[in-house]
Amino acid sequence: MNPVQADVIITGAGLAGLTLARQLLLETDKTVLLLDKQENPPGKSMKVGESLVQLAGYYLYRTLDLEEHLLTSHFLKYNLRFHWKTTSGRHDYWEDVSSSAIRTLSNIATFQLDRNLLEEHLMKVHKENPRFTFIGGARNIKIDLATDGTDHKVTWATGAAAGPWVVDASGRPGILKRSLALEKKNQIQHGSTWAWVDGIVNYERFTHFSHKEMINHPKRQELGNFPFFLGTGHFCGEGRWFWVIPLHGKTSLGLVYDHSIVNPEEVSNGRKMLDWVAKDWPLFAEDFAKRKILDEGRFVNYSYDARQTIDASKWAITGEAGRFSDPLYSPGSDLIAIYNTLIVDAIQTKEAGDLEAKCSFFEQIMRVMYDAYIPSYQLSYNCLGDQETLTLKYTWELAIYFGFYVMPFVNQLFADRKFMTAYLRRFAIFGPINRTVQKLLHDYFDWKKANDLLGRAEPEHVEFYSIEPLRMSEKLFYEVGITTEQAEDKLDMHVERLREFARWIIAQVYASVVGDKRVLVNAAFINSIKLRDAMFDAEKMREHYARHADCEDVHQWNLNPFALENFVNTASMPMTSKSMEEKAMESAVTS
Repeated sequence: MNPVQADVIITGAGLAGLTLARQLLLETDKTVLLLDKQENPPGKSMKVGESLVQLAGYYLYRTLDLEEHLLTSHFLKYNLRFHWKTTSGRHDYWEDVSSSAIRTLSNIATFQLDRNLLEEHLMKVHKENPRFTFIGGARNIKIDLATDGTDHKVTWATGAAAGPWVVDASGRPGILKRSLALEKKNQIQHGSTWAWVDGIVNYERFTHFSHKEMINHPKRQELGNFPFFLGTGHFCGEGRWFWVIPLHGKTSLGLVYDHSIVNPEEVSNGRKMLDWVAKDWPLFAEDFAKRKILDEGRFVNYSYDARQTIDASKWAITGEAGRFSDPLYSPGSDLIAIYNTLIVDAIQTKEAGDLEAKCSFFEQIMRVMYDAYIPSYQLSYNCLGDQETLTLKYTWELAIYFGFYVMPFVNQLFADRKFMTAYLRRFAIFGPINRTVQKLLHDYFDWKKANDLLGRAEPEHVEFYSIEPLRMSEKLFYEVGITTEQAEDKLDMHVERLREFARWIIAQVYASVVGDKRVLVNAAFINSIKLRDAMFDAEKMREHYARHADCEDVHQWNLNPFALENFVNTASMPMTSKSMEEKAMESAVTS
């Protein structure tokens, strides 16, 4: 039997493989062979990975030109919404739930994906292209990589193929990673159980208020009128969160947890998971008891790494076949977008010397983009249990994401060596600072828990964009079509913004530990903060501040230092004088 010939052979017809095929068919003249063990993927089983954020949203509707399909077949997403119970015990969405969210829709559209619908659409479109071939039912796939510059060989139970490039997108089976012994563990010990239920779980209706009272509730002055259920709902607790994602005619529900917080066996199937959540969040109990489970799944341990994902001998790995960090903030599809973009650029490279240099550099980028997420999941997952701490954590991470992930991607700069060399130097600055912030917030949460400072008697609603560095970072979405030099200038400004942001986060933590809002504007103290050295030790922090407590000079922030003042624990110290607070507010940028 003669092998099927193709310029690029892709193993795996999931999201990573199908989107890579789409990008190759749009941007190159290459022929593509896509193999999958299923005869007609995606099959009947449903898939997680439904919530898109800005980078992946842009990739799908702009880079891959899927805008019309996304807008007609999937819900437009209303951001990420985080929720916490109050201590009142009323179990009413309007009286017992605090929230932190962004009220306005993003300038970059994001979607709640029905993965099966999207993958069916991509397969249908691909099959209309004469440069595309799909072979289903390809079981026992083996990849034989050539070492002499000849074509790679791919075989399966009933056939064979050959081509210069092979990309493994086989998902968790990781065909190429296993055959090359590229498996690598990380320090994340998290699991997840999920289910899809019939109908829409519209949690803002979980209330004793009538429909008229609900739509006219005074809290809408803070929360707005856009349907909340269109957001990715995060119902949070220490080291865990429960997602609520709407799809047409059904809802995706899933619990993500740290093993030290939740016993995996207590949530080992969909019904047990829903029962567990209904006890943790009684708000859902009545609704869940009536829901029919349509499909379900679980991963006891879902996070892992890879030693390498691209090579100049013309092989690459994308999607879950290589690395996966955590579902919090939905980074999986983002990394697919970045990896696919770099892989397509490498495939188009003709000179061997250029390809060698590119693949070495692209591997560094792929590694850095993955590694940057790890401290968020490894060091501070406990922060999910507290609104203030998670708000500090998430806005910090989101500001980094807007500037260092989204802005370069929408300007097609990830494969630009000149820009990315400068980018990596700037990004490296935040490795130590980010670890400092994450560890500080982890320890701050533990301190609040030990001192019974978690939870609020009445709901608190936080607008993430009230935190100025994040609001200013969002403006980078509009910086499209800029030159490499302009992009570098934007990053320099962003670096300085993030330095100030980190300084304010540290000051916010100190303010609660000291018990005095004046900490937030004390110029001598704020100037004494060393971003890479900040550590949480309550007594040493009080001693540190005491050395500067007599300073009356107000620090000149480019942000509102009192954005989260409602969370500052002032039980042990007098409140900030109004005159000092007003003076500080006059110097803050609040427009």
